[in-house]
Amino acid sequence: MQPLDFSDWETSLPILSVSELTRHIKDLLEEDERLQDLWIQGEVSGFRLYPSGHAYFTLKDEAASIRCVLWRSDANRQRTLPQDGQAVIIHGRVSIYEPRGAYQLYVDLIQPVGIGSLYLRLEELKERLQAEGLFAPERKRPLPQFPRRLGVVTSPQAAAWKDILRVLRQRYPLVEVILAPAQVQGEGAPEQIADAIQALSEDTDVEVIIVARGGGSLEELWAFNEEMVARAIYHARVPVVSGVGHEIDFTIADWVADVRAPTPTAAAALVVPDAAELRSSLQRSAARLGETMRDRMSESRADVDDLALRLRRASPQAPIVQQRQRLDEWVYRTHRALRQRLAVQRERLRSRELQLASLDPQATLERGYSITTQQATGEVIRSVSQVATGDRIAVQLAEGRLRGVVEEPPEEVKRKKAPTSAAKAREG
Repeated sequence: MQPLDFSDWETSLPILSVSELTRHIKDLLEEDERLQDLWIQGEVSGFRLYPSGHAYFTLKDEAASIRCVLWRSDANRQRTLPQDGQAVIIHGRVSIYEPRGAYQLYVDLIQPVGIGSLYLRLEELKERLQAEGLFAPERKRPLPQFPRRLGVVTSPQAAAWKDILRVLRQRYPLVEVILAPAQVQGEGAPEQIADAIQALSEDTDVEVIIVARGGGSLEELWAFNEEMVARAIYHARVPVVSGVGHEIDFTIADWVADVRAPTPTAAAALVVPDAAELRSSLQRSAARLGETMRDRMSESRADVDDLALRLRRASPQAPIVQQRQRLDEWVYRTHRALRQRLAVQRERLRSRELQLASLDPQATLERGYSITTQQATGEVIRSVSQVATGDRIAVQLAEGRLRGVVEEPPEEVKRKKAPTSAAKAREG
């Protein structure tokens, strides 16, 4: 297919901008007297009163709808402002909102006619389900305190899904989130929502379910007013939290659900704890536990000190100490007696030495003899059988004295000799 070539195309008609076209259509509408003085009957939907005092809503019937604007000055003159689902007769004029190129009805008077068909259907279903006990408070189930896995029924393209994920990540990132995607508006939405709730309910690991979508008009939220959705919530195995619309929006799903949240974001905050609050609570508990443990340790230490004092008083150690002191005194007296006996023995020995000196054995020593004795005992050694290897000996000569250590006695003597007293002492 060949592309069109407009290089030689010319026209005698003027080329309009979007603004010029929109302004031209607006002029045509405002020049039509019938469109500037209209009475229209329809059903109110999506009524919103803003802080500025202006109100915006949709007027619709079974086949079409039109956007309506009610300025603050006109709103203040109305006896009552309409509600969603209410049938009204409206007076106003038609014009175009140029920035969007959308035609809308500028209203100056609203008179109620009655309740619209959608609202009547809603009230009829609400009364019937309430009579069956689907709204009964006693059947409402508590939410798990620390859910490990939760399911969400919403559209994956909706802002509500992103808001829920953001809140869950911020508050409690430990939870596992399972999305059961469903259309939340329009034809086929009720069936998809009910099937998604049932699928999550059959998952034995899912502990709580959130059913959510953002705000909208009565007809935009109508899927959550269908009986099949209400019964799917009622028969769910686990608690269901509804987060449909804004705080002022109520649906059948809100009344059947175990917990109603004003928004999808609030629903996410309801089903999981706040990790920051848990951390602070844990820190406070740890501090209280530490303080309690310190108090108990202090009390226990005081109890131990008291028991130790009582034990010391009842202990046999005091008599033992007295006996030990008596033993020390006895040892002291024994040592003193021994010292006295040693002194006496020394005097006797000195006397014997004097006697020996009188015998003058030096002459014998001068002839080349010597006297060998045990250094430890002074015993005179007359035979090799009296010594053992390693014994310290002293040799008395005519001039001087020698000291030595026995290295090895003769072989024939080693076989014959009996152990000396010094050897026995060493073996013992």
